[in-house]
Amino acid sequence: MAIGSAATANLIYSISCDRRHAHVPCVLYNFKNYNRFLLRKCDRPSSIGRFRVCGESKTEENKVRRCSPCLEKTLLTSQSNVALASDEWRAVPDIWRTSAEKYGDRVALVDPYHDPPTKMTYKELEQEILHFSEGLRVIGVKPNEKLALFADNSCRWLVADQGLMAIGAINTVRGSRSSVEELLQIYNHSESVAIVVDNPELFNRIEKTFSSQAVIRFIILLWGDKSCLDLAINAVDGTSVFNYKEIIDLGRESRRSLFDSDNASQHYMYETINSDDIATIVYTSGTTGNPKGVMLTHKNLLHQINNLWEIVPALPGDRFLSMLPPWHAYERACEYFIMTCGVEQVYTTVRNLREDLKHYQPHYMISVPLVYETLYSGVHKQISTSSTIRKLVAFAFIKVSLAYTKLKRIYEGTYLTRSRKEPPYLVLVLDCLWARIVAAILLPMHILADKLVYSKIRSAIGMSKAGISGGGSLPSYVDEFFEAIGVKVQNGYGMTESSPVTAARRPTCNVLGSIGHPIQYTEFKVIDAESGETLPDGSKGIVKVKGSQVMLGYYKNPMATKQVLDEDGWLNTGDIGWIAPHHSVGRSRHCGGVIVLEGRAKDTIVLSTGENVEPSELEEAALRSALIQQIVVVGQDQRRLGAIVVPNKEEVLLAAKQLSIIDANASDLSKEKMTSLVDEELRKWTSGCSFQIGPILLVDEPFTIEDGLMTPTMKIRRDRVLERYREQIANLYK
Repeated sequence: MAIGSAATANLIYSISCDRRHAHVPCVLYNFKNYNRFLLRKCDRPSSIGRFRVCGESKTEENKVRRCSPCLEKTLLTSQSNVALASDEWRAVPDIWRTSAEKYGDRVALVDPYHDPPTKMTYKELEQEILHFSEGLRVIGVKPNEKLALFADNSCRWLVADQGLMAIGAINTVRGSRSSVEELLQIYNHSESVAIVVDNPELFNRIEKTFSSQAVIRFIILLWGDKSCLDLAINAVDGTSVFNYKEIIDLGRESRRSLFDSDNASQHYMYETINSDDIATIVYTSGTTGNPKGVMLTHKNLLHQINNLWEIVPALPGDRFLSMLPPWHAYERACEYFIMTCGVEQVYTTVRNLREDLKHYQPHYMISVPLVYETLYSGVHKQISTSSTIRKLVAFAFIKVSLAYTKLKRIYEGTYLTRSRKEPPYLVLVLDCLWARIVAAILLPMHILADKLVYSKIRSAIGMSKAGISGGGSLPSYVDEFFEAIGVKVQNGYGMTESSPVTAARRPTCNVLGSIGHPIQYTEFKVIDAESGETLPDGSKGIVKVKGSQVMLGYYKNPMATKQVLDEDGWLNTGDIGWIAPHHSVGRSRHCGGVIVLEGRAKDTIVLSTGENVEPSELEEAALRSALIQQIVVVGQDQRRLGAIVVPNKEEVLLAAKQLSIIDANASDLSKEKMTSLVDEELRKWTSGCSFQIGPILLVDEPFTIEDGLMTPTMKIRRDRVLERYREQIANLYK
């Protein structure tokens, strides 16, 4: 930064580091009042860094100030950089100025479970992001530098994320539930220079490992008190620690100085963020192998912001419930998008979900299939524990409604079929006519069920407009249940590598069993796994996708990039699927072009008989049983399939008592009896599947994120489960 006047003494604050740590770049200020402010805010016992103050008289080159052109239009204009200012979105943070102008005093965020509880309007949110981004400049963060953002869902996560993007820095993101080893790997592989951490608990958990194996310039604490930190890393290295409020205060004072100064523009060389610049590096969940760093540009994410309105036609004032990890590409892109619509986003947690659904009555909820499965199980459990008459009536109603909605799909033309051949016209007419007649007979019962049962369920779970499911496969029985009770669930699809959304069901074309049509400016094709030739509609193969939301590539991994991304921009998803054929009439007339997925190519089990088995069909069917908590189907290179099952012990014990297998007062069940009961249950629920499961292995401990058997997005790491129980699986087939 250039010196405004030789007569003005400048203060240089530098953080002393040992030889293993790089210096924080000296930050120079020629504002007399600001110098006092910085010293007052940072040179105190609670600030760990060791600062030195010295006079400086020579003039340095102007400092590069990279800006988000629409977000910082006011500043750019005031500093005689009108040509750089823009009303168009060229970077993700540009959305906040537009939203602040449109919805200024509307509530944007409600965060009730952090201390302090927070509520922000759109104008306040914009200012918070501007102050945080400026605070980052004050402490020396430069454009293109990478900072690790290890934190969970909260309003401050959003501010930190957008503050980093707004200055042209790159954040590498992960949640607090990841292992220390995984966080260290992400930090070092991404070449991050500092950490923005959720709370003292997370910092203290990673501190010992990071202090010896990572280079950390400074730490920013989003929540909690710095006095709760384990200060070993700081005492040795002089690494500075800032809390969230300090960064905000530094930024606020710096911006005030910029606007008050007549010659501030002389000290900076302004440039704007380019749409093709990297915005973030998101490490994949890693169901197989180590996570890979997906480089997403501002252009990638802006594609999502500009094109999700067809799926979620949100209106100003609509309320969203947010509970997914914000670093998950699905939650992240959806948050960016919905905040351009003037909605109110309420943060919740898994523990508080049911209560908050009832209390806040959200219009929309964006979540993963596991959440909808949990809601489904909760409803069924509540019905099952009611009186015998109520239980029988409720289940009878549900059965009728499932039949009614299935018939309704037939005559409305949204009944999915894979066949390319259309039946004779007369057959199609009679088919639809028959469906209408039977549906009309069932309609009065369905209406009665809606009044007596379903309305109460809907009032308990909210989602008055829609629940949007993504990030995994939505089980068909869950999909059909919510349709039957009048809760719209729209299933979508994408990958971290595609920012992530590539297809989703529309409110007006919600074809069950599919992931919907491609979103705008996105192409799909299905290819033969061996020849690579494009297959016709209705043919099953490997799904490929193309669009401006597809990633730049994997960070420092050109070989892995080349394996999934070809020269023409087609991304190999690794999923098996097909595209529904177009029919002009009949039960599938509105299904043409929707995408249907049937599993992961890597998950396919090849039996010794040469038969290929997609385990997801069996696992989905088995999980309908209340007795089965988790399941992984096995059998690679064997004559028959097997399964590793985590039983729901409470439900198994209850079932054993009801079947008089044990006494009503018994508190335990032998392993043999439990295995026999679970095996019988498994056969019952999978009897309609293409393949049957043979021997099973019961395991006591559920698969968790902490033990490395689930990803942070709650997907089972199949390869790790198979490795963990390799010997026991081998014994199943002896």
